[in-house]
Amino acid sequence: MDKSAKIYVAGHRGMVGSAIVRRLKSAGYSNILTRTHADLDLTQQPKVTEFLTTERPDYVFLAAAKVGGIHANNVHRAEFLYQNLMIEANVIHAAWQAGVARMLFLGSSCIYPRDCPQPIKEEYLLTGALEQTNEPYAIAKIAGVKLCESYNRQFGTQYMSVMPTNLYGIDDNYDLNNSHVLPALIRKAHEAKLRGDRSYEVWGSGRPMREFLYVDDMADACVFLMEQEGIEPSLFNVGTGEDITIRELAETVMDIVEFKGAIVFDSSKPDGTPRKLLNVDRLRNLGWSARTTLRDGLRATYADFLKRAARDFI
Repeated sequence: MDKSAKIYVAGHRGMVGSAIVRRLKSAGYSNILTRTHADLDLTQQPKVTEFLTTERPDYVFLAAAKVGGIHANNVHRAEFLYQNLMIEANVIHAAWQAGVARMLFLGSSCIYPRDCPQPIKEEYLLTGALEQTNEPYAIAKIAGVKLCESYNRQFGTQYMSVMPTNLYGIDDNYDLNNSHVLPALIRKAHEAKLRGDRSYEVWGSGRPMREFLYVDDMADACVFLMEQEGIEPSLFNVGTGEDITIRELAETVMDIVEFKGAIVFDSSKPDGTPRKLLNVDRLRNLGWSARTTLRDGLRATYADFLKRAARDFI
């Protein structure tokens, strides 16, 4: 990518989108195009079409999405399916109409079958049933992957898709009803420490295994892929290639937060997929690997949480 190229980052206020903007700026890209939701509702096709045909960016990072944890996905199923379908369909189609040759679409590792072999390879997509708790979101993201593939095949575009593992980091969502597991654990452990509690609650059994990627590493992978010339537009898993149990994660969060209590598991809450570890050989073979260890990423994330806590959470 030319440093002066016009680059549209959809979803720039979200955790991933803001990290992509930080990464682009640090690399010297000077013409970054953004719009807030108030300025541009991506679920509204005419507005998206008008925006992209007027601005005509050279590259698009499609990081905008309605996201949330198990509870939010399971309760707001229609909203997760509808809004994500509309966002990706509108942006991808309007980008093609505007002559955008290269785009990167951010999906989710939940697109893969619930019980597929581990670690999960890209070719396992659509080989089995999805996890029921987040099936609508997964179906929307699968549609986005297939839209990119179809536009490439029919129109010769270069629209690639990246499937990140569980992300965390700066600008994460700490709402206990809508957040993912890691930010929820950080907030629970922090508040339990402030109250002087003897324990804190963790949803599920603690046995499921999960992989976690620091969001700035994710942004680095996205920019890395867009900068590559001559690669086949494809589907790329993005992760660390390592996973831990939710129990181990909860214990690590306790250590970082310096909460000295015990863990109480609420087995009435769903575990979700038993294990979700990505095979990252396809991206690693291009020369990219994650750099941030889980403990280092958690320290940076907790520091960000503390900056925002008094204003946003407590």
